[in-house]
Amino acid sequence: MLYRTTSSDAVLCGVCGGIARYLGVDPTVVRVITAVLVFAGGLSLWVYVIAALLMPKEGAMWR
Repeated sequence: MLYRTTSSDAVLCGVCGGIARYLGVDPTVVRVITAVLVFAGGLSLWVYVIAALLMPKEGAMWR
């Protein structure tokens, strides 16, 4: 399941760390791709904020 990380993989909100853990890649790769997409105009910062609000924290239980 996709979670925001709360461990050492989290830098800002843990979204990129959670996506990296879900995909099984290094978190730095996801952060670089995210930064490139944001600065190139392909990804809005609002997408990151929405993901941070919607993705549960690691260890949280959905009911």
